[in-house]
Amino acid sequence: MALLLAGPALANDGFGGFTATGLTFGQTDKVAMETEDLMISPDRISVDYTFRNLTDQDVTGEVIFPLPPIPMGDLINGMWNLPEDTLRENLMDFKAVVDGAPVALQIDRLAVILPEAWWELTPSQQYDTPGQDVTALLAEHGLAVSLDGERAWEEIQALSPASRDALLAAGVIGDYDDTEGFDLYPNWSVVLRYHWTQTFKAGAVTKVHHDYENRPTGGVFGWEHPPEQDYLKDIARTYCIDEGTSTAIAKALARPDASEGAWGMAYQIDYVLRTANSWAGPIQRFTLTLDKGDPANVISLCAEGVKKTGPTTFTVEKTDFTPDQDLKILLVQPAGE
Repeated sequence: MALLLAGPALANDGFGGFTATGLTFGQTDKVAMETEDLMISPDRISVDYTFRNLTDQDVTGEVIFPLPPIPMGDLINGMWNLPEDTLRENLMDFKAVVDGAPVALQIDRLAVILPEAWWELTPSQQYDTPGQDVTALLAEHGLAVSLDGERAWEEIQALSPASRDALLAAGVIGDYDDTEGFDLYPNWSVVLRYHWTQTFKAGAVTKVHHDYENRPTGGVFGWEHPPEQDYLKDIARTYCIDEGTSTAIAKALARPDASEGAWGMAYQIDYVLRTANSWAGPIQRFTLTLDKGDPANVISLCAEGVKKTGPTTFTVEKTDFTPDQDLKILLVQPAGE
């Protein structure tokens, strides 16, 4: 299973976005991930794998790639890094290719009630337990499972008294002021799941490619060098911002008028690597390629062996790699004039 998770904004003037991860096939000791080539750019993420079936029998199962729960309340009350057309079925333009042939994807759309303080759960906990499935309950009362916040609001206000009371009791909707139904809001989140049935032939290598739009958390971002404020020190620790990178960020974000400070945009690009540990053994060869998109942008992450390979690209290569931590990447972008 792979999952994109909601992450916190880096600034008050920010928008919610997604954490990304790779494919898993359930915990297995029968199929090994021999190679993984991961490419992360500001706009898109792509992954190429080679898997080997270690047994003399075919192994078949479901490969799943779900988006994280997207809270409907957030879509109404805040900003979220979603496509302009939130009604398109393939929301993240997810594509999969196996041994050179495009995969016919199935896409499920679910409504869930998230557990309390779900944002405090680890990424693996979030995608293992996305919440209580209330899809059928919404359908029973005529509510659509869509990412149209205005539509959800209007449908809730039009509920019959009986449906309103039933959904309030179930926690599917909430009432801001405990009034008579005039301040109702959606309390559910939407989960989209891409999946297909995959067979790994006995003793054979299977090549899998998938790619999708990168829509991380981000927002207006200010910086000072050296960082003195506690929240900036936390960012520096989280993304391993050293002296040279701190200087580069301050320079990139500097405004023509020094009194304006150093500010621009920042994107928090997270990628969960540890799902690779569900396959048999370590990854024999792992390559990460980062593209910061523009030479003026600045990128920082906690990783050993980062090599600059071009004006905007960097690589990290590992052999016999067992991920013990996930990627957290800070991409800083100067503000437009």
